[in-house]
Amino acid sequence: MQYYFAPMEGLTDSIYRRLHHKYFPGVDRYYMPFISPTVHRTLTNREERELPFADTEGFTAVPQLLTKVPEDFLWAAQVIRDRGYEEVNLNLGCPSGTVTAKGKGSGMLADPDSLDRFLDSIFAAAPLPISVKTRLGVTDSGEFPALLEIYNRYPIKELTIHPRVRKQFYTGGVDMEQFRYAVANSKNPLCYNGDVLRMADAEKIQAEFPQVQAIMIGRGLIGDPGMLSPGGTDIGKLENFCDELLEAYLVAFGGSRNAMFRLKENWGFLIGYFENHEKLWKKLRKTTDLAEYRSITKEIFHTLK
Repeated sequence: MQYYFAPMEGLTDSIYRRLHHKYFPGVDRYYMPFISPTVHRTLTNREERELPFADTEGFTAVPQLLTKVPEDFLWAAQVIRDRGYEEVNLNLGCPSGTVTAKGKGSGMLADPDSLDRFLDSIFAAAPLPISVKTRLGVTDSGEFPALLEIYNRYPIKELTIHPRVRKQFYTGGVDMEQFRYAVANSKNPLCYNGDVLRMADAEKIQAEFPQVQAIMIGRGLIGDPGMLSPGGTDIGKLENFCDELLEAYLVAFGGSRNAMFRLKENWGFLIGYFENHEKLWKKLRKTTDLAEYRSITKEIFHTLK
């Protein structure tokens, strides 16, 4: 089984990926949060930082693109190839209102004919293999068989399915019947994504669908960074990981305010790893002082289980 770290905007940036790989082995591929190419045909300074040359990474990373314009996709795919990457991922899963209102991400699933034309254009000229991350549809999972029929027309390197529709965002149950339908009918290799919050969840998917060779994990790995590592998450390594993340973000963001804000987003998932965390989590959320932040996180690591 291959295990992938899902792209999570504002969480799994280049700094996070590098340090996670340093402390916690077991991830086979890190998928990058999406880049949105435009007609300007240039990367922003942020995108330059977030898309390092592949041979500088020391691990396998896969860039992800979010666009509905074939020409923009193909331009960015060439940039990605020129930087040494061997795969580009198309985001058809993002449920954000600001994304779907522009007809991108899972918003593209609302118009299957336009989606088909888009895929035809990019697969006809792509300079490297394309994988796809999708949902089951926009409002009803019954939309999925027609979408899968479209996907089956193209040589998708790997089709990652999050078995929810757009309107669910990340709530409500996953539709395993539709994923089972995909396993039976997809002509492309599949990867499962959704509600894998502990290793037992991954093992359940693996046991039920032995034909599926990859599982993508997002929230589960943020909340338990060593989930895939031998022996699980070591608290000492976790503390060192979080300390080094803080130091790296202090440099990257040029100050403590934004660095702490970024890490509090991370802690929103990670704090669940610790029992009886409510009091310290409340203090951590409220603090704006760097010294207090350090003191609270140290207390979390050394007093909670």
